[in-house]
Amino acid sequence: MSRERLYLFDTTLRDGQQTSGIDFSVDEKIAIADLLERLGVDYVEGGYPGANPTDTAFFAEKRTKKAAFTAFGMTKRAGRSVSNDPGIQGLLEAEADAICFVAKSWDYHVRVALETTNEENLVSIRDSVIAAREAGREPLVDCEHFFDGYKANRDYALACAREAYEAGARWVVLCDTNGGTMPGEVRRIVEDVQSVVPGSYLGIHAHDDTGQAVANSLVAVEAGCRQIQGTLNGIGERCGNANLTSLIPTLMLKAPYSEMLEVGISEEGLRDISAISHAFDELINLSPDVHAPYVGANAFATKAGIHASALLKEPETYEHIPPETVGNRRRVLVSDQAGKSNLLNELTRIGIEVDRKDPRLDGLLTDIKEREAQGYSYEAADASFELLARRRLGEVPVYFDVKSFRVMVERRFNAIGELVTVSEAVVKVDIDGETRMSVAEGNGPVNALDIALRKDLGRYQTAIDGMELIDFKVRILNGGTDAVTRVLIESQDRATHKRWFTIGVSGNIVDASFQALVDSVTYALLKAGA
Repeated sequence: MSRERLYLFDTTLRDGQQTSGIDFSVDEKIAIADLLERLGVDYVEGGYPGANPTDTAFFAEKRTKKAAFTAFGMTKRAGRSVSNDPGIQGLLEAEADAICFVAKSWDYHVRVALETTNEENLVSIRDSVIAAREAGREPLVDCEHFFDGYKANRDYALACAREAYEAGARWVVLCDTNGGTMPGEVRRIVEDVQSVVPGSYLGIHAHDDTGQAVANSLVAVEAGCRQIQGTLNGIGERCGNANLTSLIPTLMLKAPYSEMLEVGISEEGLRDISAISHAFDELINLSPDVHAPYVGANAFATKAGIHASALLKEPETYEHIPPETVGNRRRVLVSDQAGKSNLLNELTRIGIEVDRKDPRLDGLLTDIKEREAQGYSYEAADASFELLARRRLGEVPVYFDVKSFRVMVERRFNAIGELVTVSEAVVKVDIDGETRMSVAEGNGPVNALDIALRKDLGRYQTAIDGMELIDFKVRILNGGTDAVTRVLIESQDRATHKRWFTIGVSGNIVDASFQALVDSVTYALLKAGA
């Protein structure tokens, strides 16, 4: 049976930039476009040339090789000709393969936002599409607020879609701009729209305000749409857009989509999707969502001992797809609920081979459960878990021995009369029988301790020169002035970009932080082969 082609339109660089706290530079846009090319989407919408200097510079040259490089902008202004509209001319001058025009399809918006007539809005849609087509660009029309407009005035919303199609638009995209449409409504409306526009020319653009952007996109495809718009990791305005990292694996691996549709993503691209998702989060400086479908670190994780035992024997018992298909991996979590199967699997993953009957395993499992009862959580701290395991199995050298540390926090006026808070740390360590003392100032007590600890480790110094602390998280485990604090530290090697997590728990936040710092440095030395 031949399968119909489904096209993937990525709007990360345009609609995704509407996310609160995200503002791409030109270099970041170039790097993200490279990720999208690597994934294999059909369209990369790069932004709105002419609207801001960044997008204008980004469209100074074509940024994709395989995907259609797409510019976004408004339809012609009412009362002007195409040649007299600076916005249209800016789009036509951009180095783009395609132009996506946003058009009003809700008569309420036509009246209030555009302050024009319904008829003039149709003229703007038609003239804009024709101008793009005559300039050799592939025209697309995003029918903004289409579903709300359809429910308010079906005939006019359909008229807008028909006008775009008959003028020559390759895609007429139905936008759930407010994100409030239900899947049943999407199905019914998409089926009705095909009375004026064939499904092979229809696209869906869903927002996630009710948590159903992915569901609405899939329902639209079932109803006949053959283009899906979305973003990497579902970023976007308010609650985000349809998440392509969830949609793509579902379309490729799940019936009925995999049986009736063909997407342009290769098996290699699908295996790369987890790495691309995580690389994108790195570029925009966000921590990956560990619970994200398909690509999250916990997407194929299990914790309960009875589940873990069955999973390791027959993965299909608790996995809906093989994790390797999407570049992820199976994780059997080591925790207070862990059994020996969990532990053996994690030890194998980190390269420790040990016989199931080794009596040391029982001791290690007891250690883990006792420490988690105190507040440790090794699910999030792989490096600390590896150190704990290797110490129990006698495989971690004692690189240095911390004899003492002291932190002082002083609030005072500096030489120019400014009120400042200064942190100073002193760390004393023994290395090869020699005591070394380092002093450092920092932005806070943990920063000062971090600098002092790594300031002079003698013959081990070169092994940690590229190490840096990049994230620091604190969680209070119980209330009161005697609260127990858990600290999770993320560190990185600047040269390799390898990251690792370590943990500390104490009634004293500084002590908990120092535990995690010591583990981090020790792990770096271990991995450097010191």
